[in-house]
Amino acid sequence: MKLDFNRDAFLRHFQIAAMVAPTRSPKAILQNVKLAASTNTLEIMANDTEVGVKLMVPGVEVKQPGEAVIPVSRLSMILRESNDDTMSISSQENKILITGKSSKFQLLGQNPEEFPDVESIEDGEFYEVASHVMKELIKRTLFATDTESSRYQLGGVLLEFEEGKLTAVGTDGRRLAKMEGPMKTVGKPEGAGTTIVPARSMQLIERMLPEGDEVVKIVPKGNKLLIGEPNGIFKTQLVEGRFPRWRDVIPNRNTSTKITLPVGPFYSALRQAAIVTNEESRGIDFTFDQGTVVLSNQTAEVGESRIEMPVTYDGAATTIALDNRYVADFLKVLAPDTMFTLDIQGSDQAAYCSTEDKYGYVIMPVQKGK
Repeated sequence: MKLDFNRDAFLRHFQIAAMVAPTRSPKAILQNVKLAASTNTLEIMANDTEVGVKLMVPGVEVKQPGEAVIPVSRLSMILRESNDDTMSISSQENKILITGKSSKFQLLGQNPEEFPDVESIEDGEFYEVASHVMKELIKRTLFATDTESSRYQLGGVLLEFEEGKLTAVGTDGRRLAKMEGPMKTVGKPEGAGTTIVPARSMQLIERMLPEGDEVVKIVPKGNKLLIGEPNGIFKTQLVEGRFPRWRDVIPNRNTSTKITLPVGPFYSALRQAAIVTNEESRGIDFTFDQGTVVLSNQTAEVGESRIEMPVTYDGAATTIALDNRYVADFLKVLAPDTMFTLDIQGSDQAAYCSTEDKYGYVIMPVQKGK
């Protein structure tokens, strides 16, 4: 194998693969990436026991087709430390030569035939969603998962496949985020209903997917999920266990108070009110009364804050205490000019935030003084 490549383009794809490759493994070959070069095409692969990825790398001139398995840690350091725009890789048996304009490195590789492949997606049997939709589904739900809980199912994002609709849900038991997006079903995919995808896998999928309207293919297949886009394939094991009955958590109230709020100004007021919070006191009071909302907090060791902003509300005074971190997480994934609806009913019931593009977020209130 022999090829010349654009270092920046190669590095962007390599970094995704490097996140998949384990730093330690009983199978030493998994601590490598595999390069497979054919005529004017280069694929980079990484695999561990749960996750695998295969990416097409642009900006490559293949001078001699072939394969090579290269240590992730060493290749990573070479690519990061080099200042060259273009570099070269060549391999012969188990020796890998990496050269730049004024640098040369020789590494020991391993047998490419022993590296586990990442399977392809067969034509005609998959779910189809636009890349930007999938990325938004992940961004708006991933933060709400709980990667430290002993309830492993909370450490993943639920995907529900329905006719014409893909729903993603993340929860840690104290808040819940759900997002819907349009989806097309092609053929009869093997998997149906729901799957729980590990949070780490979702993070990698979001990084791998391109911006825009590129078509993403999704195939649930037994205890794993395949994600395909024009320049790559991602494979992940699924989380076992039963996801909470999330629909039971979404409030359906007729007598609640609903206030429309702008994300940008409200987030600014929240950040100011949160200045005096600490680890023991993160509950901020949100008091709505006759055209204003007051965000206030009092912490014995720090002090007090009181931030007021105008809102479209003319009802009776109502107050709810919410964890500022959970409110901020919701606001951070939305554009500043977005409007959202805050649905509250008393100080002891869950608050529900929603947007017009079918994004919903449930937050349990903070019970102060208890």
